[in-house]
Amino acid sequence: MRELFITETRARLRTWLALGYALFIAYASLSPFTGWRKQGLNFADVLAVPLALTYTHFDAALNLLSYLPLGLLVALALRARVGALASVTLALAAGVLLSAGMEYLQMYLPRRISSNMDLLSNSTGTLIGALLAISIASWTRVFTLLVRWRSRLFHHGKEMDFGLALLVLWMFGQINPSLPMLGNVFISEVARQPFVALPPAPFDMWESVAVMLNLLMLGTLLLTLLRAPRNVVTALLLVLSIVALAKFVAAALLLKSWALLLWINGEAVLGILLGMLLLALLLWINGEAVLGILLGMLLLSALLWPPRAAMISLGASIAAGYFVIVNFLLGDSTPASAASIYHWHYGHLLNYNGLAQTISLLYPLLLLWHLWRIRKV
Repeated sequence: MRELFITETRARLRTWLALGYALFIAYASLSPFTGWRKQGLNFADVLAVPLALTYTHFDAALNLLSYLPLGLLVALALRARVGALASVTLALAAGVLLSAGMEYLQMYLPRRISSNMDLLSNSTGTLIGALLAISIASWTRVFTLLVRWRSRLFHHGKEMDFGLALLVLWMFGQINPSLPMLGNVFISEVARQPFVALPPAPFDMWESVAVMLNLLMLGTLLLTLLRAPRNVVTALLLVLSIVALAKFVAAALLLKSWALLLWINGEAVLGILLGMLLLALLLWINGEAVLGILLGMLLLSALLWPPRAAMISLGASIAAGYFVIVNFLLGDSTPASAASIYHWHYGHLLNYNGLAQTISLLYPLLLLWHLWRIRKV
């Protein structure tokens, strides 16, 4: 029975992650989803173009690396159900079909280029990822330790597997360095000139409120996932530290030197402090106190004592409020508005920013669905 639980848990979580990554690929391949029309192209002719005419080192490497995680995740999900050869074969077939579908649809998008070289490099990346997955799957001792650690820390069940995938999705969306910490409005400062100071930007209180609610949504999600409420503060600090580190690394790689730390802005700092203060207030109202812990740890602990139903209702209200603010109250912010702070000149940048924006807008709805599913668990 124990082994059955481990196998099912592995398969469910990996399946959610594989499906989510396939959606990422579809978004990046078809964004911005406008201007659809026939261009007089035939897919057979696209496949027949000499590879030398469509090959570039950068595109080949990027496409291969983009599909490698897909092959890895699909093969890992399949490996929990079928043998090694079947896992590789089916994962490769999934990658080829997805890539072929994206290249076919790109024939109807004037801003995209359908390429047989992309199909080949995507398929190669999928195969490498699938083979890597089979190698990793043989590390049974490591997997067993990880699964036992997971089962000790987190609730299990299909609802919780979706919640863990939702946590990964939130972290992925926050890594973008042109978004403030826990924010969703793109930083759009113009390129700086030496010895020329930029005029001070007006402070937007609604951005701080959105950051505060984003922090509370993350805390609510962690509360629904963890078995022991005492671990929530540690988990929150760990997640925020990972996001901050990844954001800094991405900023160092993608942004201009003067824009390296723009993601730590006043609105974000105030929003995080407000979120912590609100959680501290809830802790005080419930008559509980935790002495000797830093303020950041105290604040999330505020939600540990309300009844589960009240916590879910509060989390749903927070998610709904965040959705309203970012869609109807904050100013317009397009993916292109952050272009001036990057030193990255390839067209993939807009897809990257657009994906982060889409995740930010969809996350509260996905959290509401998660809370609805676990209301009776």
